[in-house]
Amino acid sequence: MNCFMFPGQPLSFVTPLPDDPDFAEIARMTEERTSLDLVALAWTKGEQTENVKLQVYGAAMSLYRNRRLLSEGVRPDIIAEHSMGIYPALAACGSIAEEDALELVYRIGVRFSRMGGKNVYSLGSVIGLTLEPLSAIAANNGIYMANLNTSRHFLLSGASSGMENAMAEALAGGAFSAKAFPCDAPLHSPLMAELAAPIGEICGEFRFREPSVPILDHIDQKRLKASEMASFMVRELSLPVYWERSYLSLKVGGAGKFLEVGSGDSLKKFNRWIDNENRSG
Repeated sequence: MNCFMFPGQPLSFVTPLPDDPDFAEIARMTEERTSLDLVALAWTKGEQTENVKLQVYGAAMSLYRNRRLLSEGVRPDIIAEHSMGIYPALAACGSIAEEDALELVYRIGVRFSRMGGKNVYSLGSVIGLTLEPLSAIAANNGIYMANLNTSRHFLLSGASSGMENAMAEALAGGAFSAKAFPCDAPLHSPLMAELAAPIGEICGEFRFREPSVPILDHIDQKRLKASEMASFMVRELSLPVYWERSYLSLKVGGAGKFLEVGSGDSLKKFNRWIDNENRSG
């Protein structure tokens, strides 16, 4: 049973870019619906933040990779998504068109960037600590658990001032690694509630079809229905991503082959960590 996994925003751009008809078509749609020239990695109209550029690029590369897998005869039996991977995942399951997924990523990313124009936010990647002590560190510094990727790999979200202190405390508490990265908005935290209405309005402009391939949500590990798509995209912004729980649920459900459909291999690494820990446990 094949599972296509759609990762969230990449941390960097991977070059060289593909040179084939599928990429050319994705690049055309990307520029048309978002004004990002994928080849030049530059905006053709206006200017947006680097995070918006990475978000659009990540979605475009996921859509391209999905096309290539399908052309090779590899098809998903179930689809999983991580954070902003929800948008290309919705296209892959047949709920929306590829170009609509690109437009959604762009418009929602622009809303995130406006939030970042008012305050300074960061994401913090912590490896090595378990959930309980790290949750205490987050609470002490007014920030939030955002991604629960494995039992010892987490992403935190919140104001930059609190994040810097939290990273120092995590290292002092025994983390192997604790790094902060700037971001436009504190994704997967309660602070995102202020964007619920505008994001809901954007999602409400699109019509979602019933998935032709089951898609598992990263919060409750349930299969999404068309009627739940728009509300899920609002709800997930304020709640954590439970990747470890999702991966284990997929395995119990019969998924045996996991293919990362996007730029990089972060989800594959998380899966290996989870598998190794379960074997040793």
